Amino acid sequence: MDKNEKLKIIEDMQQVVEQMRLDDLEEDPSLENENFECSCCGKTKSLAGSIQYGKYRLCNDCVLLAETGFAIGKFKNADELIKAMEDTRLQEMCDFIKQEEKKESN
Repeated sequence: MDKNEKLKIIEDMQQVVEQMRLDDLEEDPSLENENFECSCCGKTKSLAGSIQYGKYRLCNDCVLLAETGFAIGKFKNADELIKAMEDTRLQEMCDFIKQEEKKESN
């Protein structure tokens, strides 16, 4: 797969995943304010556009990473993506702990 094919896949996936988010919001606008902790990036994100991959729920941004990664052959399954994103999740946890400590000290 050459660079142009990969770029086309990425562009197509961006449109598909954004449309999923918009469809979810059209179907249930309250999803915008319903949040969860993404199993992949560790951030608190909107349920709109999220997808359950087996035991993992991924936010819309991570769905884009997953679907693009699957399409270009970077990941075979959600487990591989979750493992690849471990450092990102750990950094998010550290940032959350720092924010909580700041709140407590004020």
